[in-house]
Amino acid sequence: MKIYRLFFIVMAAAALLAVAGCGRPKSYREASGQTWNTFYHISYRADRDLHDSIRAAMRSVELSLSPFCDSSLVARINRGERVAADGRLLTVLRGSQEVNRRSFGAFDPTVSPLINLWGFGYKSGAGAPTQEMIDSALSRVGIAGCRVDEAGCLVGPHAETEYNFSAITKGYGCDAVGEMLRRNGVEDYMVEIGGEIAMSGQSPRRGPWSIMIEAPVENDTMLVRERLAVVRLTDCGVATSGNYRNHHKDAEGRKRWHTISPVTGYPAETRLLSATVVAPSAMLADAYATAAMALSPDSARMMFDGLADVSALLVTGDTIIVTEGFPEF
Repeated sequence: MKIYRLFFIVMAAAALLAVAGCGRPKSYREASGQTWNTFYHISYRADRDLHDSIRAAMRSVELSLSPFCDSSLVARINRGERVAADGRLLTVLRGSQEVNRRSFGAFDPTVSPLINLWGFGYKSGAGAPTQEMIDSALSRVGIAGCRVDEAGCLVGPHAETEYNFSAITKGYGCDAVGEMLRRNGVEDYMVEIGGEIAMSGQSPRRGPWSIMIEAPVENDTMLVRERLAVVRLTDCGVATSGNYRNHHKDAEGRKRWHTISPVTGYPAETRLLSATVVAPSAMLADAYATAAMALSPDSARMMFDGLADVSALLVTGDTIIVTEGFPEF
């Protein structure tokens, strides 16, 4: 009788351990909504709903990096307050300086005064700027000269240097949500915010994630978006930047694109319509895609040819350029 009771107790304990070890089954869940004046779509495999945590992660990024949020860390720095940089700001600063070095200076988040001057930023421009206004704004540009002082505060090359990390923040936000999901035991996910994407593990089809790349097609009156390709990949970041998404016409009727050259101070004039970039992180993919749009097609290709872990698909009005390492489609 004692042996039977011991056997029963041992078997019951084993059953409880098995149940505790298995937990609830993991299934793919969806989360979507609006953030940062755009939309997000997230697919992840978990044993519980994590939408509140997803929203909290995006809000944390906003409170650190958004120049459009008056209470954000970046907005306070732009107002001249002496506040210490947090981990998020330090991460995008290091990433920005890396991409600036490797893009011949084409990527520069301190170009904010020029973006505002041309009417594309968080402050309204005053029409077509004069050369004197452009030169004045250029004197405050230079992410390479930014540093963190002994108090942990961000110091620019000029007392009036401003920061607008918008061209890297969406990608970084995707990575930040992905990191939060990993902390919660999620290995399979796809995080898309405003077209920038971070991926890990497997899709619901038990293989890599399928990502559609749009082909911008111009005609005389409008731009039509068509499917260019579908690539299958995972454990990386993907971002697309395109001049066709944001432009206006000047007083002479010429199109002015939203990508401003930190070198000339003028809207970039390039034949590139879009650049889709694959990189180890969505943050880097986002930044390199923006940098490409400030370069000529030849210079953009030269930049990507010098990057061992970053590749791109570049679309001009009549050509498609695929750099080494870009996924087959």
